[in-house]
Amino acid sequence: MAEDRAELYRKREKLFEDVVALRKPEKVPIMVSFGFFPALHCGMTIEEAMYDPEKMWESQWKITLEFNQDMEQNPYALRFLGPLLDVLDFRQLKWPGRGLPPDVTYQFVEGEYMAAEEYDHFLADPSDFMMRRYLPRICGSLKGLESFPAFTGLVTYAMGLPFGFIPFTTPEVIATLEAMVKAGKESLRIASYTRRFSEEARELGIPIQTGAMTQAPFDTLGDYFRGTKGLMLDMYRRPAKVLAACEKLLPIMFDMAVRGSKASGNPRVFIPIHKGLDGFMSIEQFKKFFWPTLKDLMVALIDAGLTPCPFWEGNCTTRLEVIKDIPPGKACYKFEATDMVKAKEILRETVAIRGNLPLSILATGTPEQVRESVKRLIDTAGKDGGFIMDASTGLDDAHYDNIKAMFEATREYGIY
Repeated sequence: MAEDRAELYRKREKLFEDVVALRKPEKVPIMVSFGFFPALHCGMTIEEAMYDPEKMWESQWKITLEFNQDMEQNPYALRFLGPLLDVLDFRQLKWPGRGLPPDVTYQFVEGEYMAAEEYDHFLADPSDFMMRRYLPRICGSLKGLESFPAFTGLVTYAMGLPFGFIPFTTPEVIATLEAMVKAGKESLRIASYTRRFSEEARELGIPIQTGAMTQAPFDTLGDYFRGTKGLMLDMYRRPAKVLAACEKLLPIMFDMAVRGSKASGNPRVFIPIHKGLDGFMSIEQFKKFFWPTLKDLMVALIDAGLTPCPFWEGNCTTRLEVIKDIPPGKACYKFEATDMVKAKEILRETVAIRGNLPLSILATGTPEQVRESVKRLIDTAGKDGGFIMDASTGLDDAHYDNIKAMFEATREYGIY
């Protein structure tokens, strides 16, 4: 039995590898993100899932075993967050029971968490800026970090050390240090359940979709530091600063992916794409501000033996001719709303594609409509291989019967 499951695991890994390498596998693989659907389907609230890892475990495994997809998504790193967010008094999210009803998934709080005049501080020393300015703004319990000394001033016994640790005696800094210890314990709990889920899945012959996450440097700058409005204005008012910040973030984003992959033993790197889409910037701006550092990031990951897996969250049909410029057979692009016929036509010799069965159909349509959409995707995007069946986004709001129809239709119709 163990040998059979080990062989199943190898077959599923090879299935993904064949798709990425643009070979025609024996069938169209199906891989989805269930999101909080398992919790909701099993009669619990999203708040319960975010705070009770054992309840999350029970609901997730019920769905994992029932649908038995070709690669599963580990649910813990992005969903068992409640206790950690509480300890940090986290300000960049609202989540169930903390600003939102118990059945509503967490929501990002848009804002300018780095002022325009702080570019120079960030460019001079990103770590110092993030520790002493950025983290205290997004984590209320880490306010004391503002009083930390600049560690560049703690050089040796004659320069910095004699008086440099005085701030660590203040009540605010002591409270921050205690909060960091508590946060560390919660991070260990997340890591423990993440590792346990991956190991259990492997024993059952199920690989995990990705083992690390990173972002396009432009997205990191816009999502978390300058905010959407701030970065839009920066492209006109201070374009050189934007480009310099993206270059400064590039090695940080690369290192984050490599460390995550080494820790998990999984070479697939998830990269959510937010602001490089048709509706946010022109194609000229995309070529200038967004694509260069994203391309450099993906090429560096490929050179390191990793597989970039960007998720283009929105429509990027006008970008297809640009984003095909990466080493062929080394990455997989997931699309939410991009024209999949054009994506197949333009990317067929370069990049495997994934998605984009509309969530609207899975949430409000009929099983027959789902089956028709599955067949249409396989006939177009899936022609001659290089395609993974997936929904346009997470299945939190999908109807059970429609998810079942998606899996059944893919397995019935997706044989090459």
